[in-house]
Parts: sequence; structure tokens; C-alpha cells
Amino acid sequence: MREWLVAGGLLVGPEGLLLVQNRRRNGSLDWSTPGGVIDEGETLLGGLTREVLEETGLVVSAWDALAYEVEVEFTDLEMHLRVEAHVAAGWSGSLVVDDPDGIVIDAGFLPEKQAVARVQDAPLWVAEPLCTWLGGCLPQLFRYTVSGNDAGSMEARRR
Repeated sequence: MREWLVAGGLLVGPEGLLLVQNRRRNGSLDWSTPGGVIDEGETLLGGLTREVLEETGLVVSAWDALAYEVEVEFTDLEMHLRVEAHVAAGWSGSLVVDDPDGIVIDAGFLPEKQAVARVQDAPLWVAEPLCTWLGGCLPQLFRYTVSGNDAGSMEARRR
């Protein structure tokens, strides 16, 4: 079973929530918060700070407490994904999209309704927790099981 630890950054500014547009391996596009896989030897918040900088050019100076967690079991892929989403307490810099991995192709701060609309095409384990958090719910744990072994055939259900 492969294990992945991912962190997501919730950066809220005067214009709204920061979202990034991702081009996936299969060419599909979706929107999410900035973040990514935490490398071996990194702390979660250190890796999240690195990911936000790489994807957006913004330097996060401090993180607030955990906003929500997500656990996803990909049964057919024998993979477990754990995600922690944290709210940025402060950041600086200018928004610049220059992702060294070539995944993030656009970014912007969006009002809540627009952010919710943008993430509707994201996987359930991305969209539901983020929209719940945007709706003002307290920190929670979201658990999902996903069957299928490619993006076109995957079916997710909340546990």
C-alpha cells in the first residue's frame, strides 16, 4: 500500500480564497487550493510553505491551526492519501504562476461563490471538504473510499 501525505494551503485575501488550476497527466483541468505532496524529511508545514511558494510565488510567514483533514483509500490502486489543510495566518509577495512541476497553470483569489463553482469539477475528496470549510463548519475529518484505477472510471463515496 503506497502512502501519500499531502498538504493544502487556505490563503484568504480581500478578494477571496486563493485557488490554483491544475493540468493533470491525462490533460484534464481542475481547481484546488495550492499545496502538494510533502517530501521525505520535510515537516508538513515546511513542505506546505514550499509548495505554496513554488506554485504561486507567495511566501507564507505563518500557519494557523488545522482547518480540516481528508483520508482517501484508493482500493484498486492500493494507495492511501492523507491530506491536511491549513489556513495561512500571513503571507507576502506577488502572485506568480511558475510551477516547477508544470501542474499549476493558473491561479487567482476568488470570492466564495466563484471558488465553490470552480471546485465543483474537482474530485469529491477535494470539493466537499473545501466547500464545507467555506460554509463555516468547524474542523473535521473527511473519509472517502475510491474504486477504479483511472480518472475516468473512479467512483468516490464518503465513509
